[in-house]
Amino acid sequence: MSLYATAHSSCDTLRQEVLISGRHRLVTDEPIRLGGTDQGPAPHELLPAAVAACVVTTIRMYARTKGWELGELTVGVVYDHQSVPRTFEVDIDLPDGLTADQTRRIMRAAETCPIRRAIEAGMTIDERLGSVSPGGFAPVEATEAIA
Repeated sequence: MSLYATAHSSCDTLRQEVLISGRHRLVTDEPIRLGGTDQGPAPHELLPAAVAACVVTTIRMYARTKGWELGELTVGVVYDHQSVPRTFEVDIDLPDGLTADQTRRIMRAAETCPIRRAIEAGMTIDERLGSVSPGGFAPVEATEAIA
């Protein structure tokens, strides 16, 4: 099953309305200093956000299978989008009280985050002209897209 997203831009703006898998909407934009209106994250800011969310989700899902209550869990990601190769620093803040074995197993689970695996495996991008598919796009007002 493929995942998909559609970005729609109207007028001469750097603000984009993004429809994800036909179900979820978000807005991206560029900072004012780059000619945007700063109404949302810049597209490249979504990459470290996706890694952080993926790592947290992967850890939570693994802990659930083990019946472990983790409580508060925080993952911070710093993405150096100017280095070659690009680098991610992922800081995982686990709660106190875990055994050394639990910590080791959780850290191994974190390495299986699907976003991380996709980045590490490398990607190809095929661009072509044509109609947008699947799911189409129906633009919405900014406040509705962010909600």
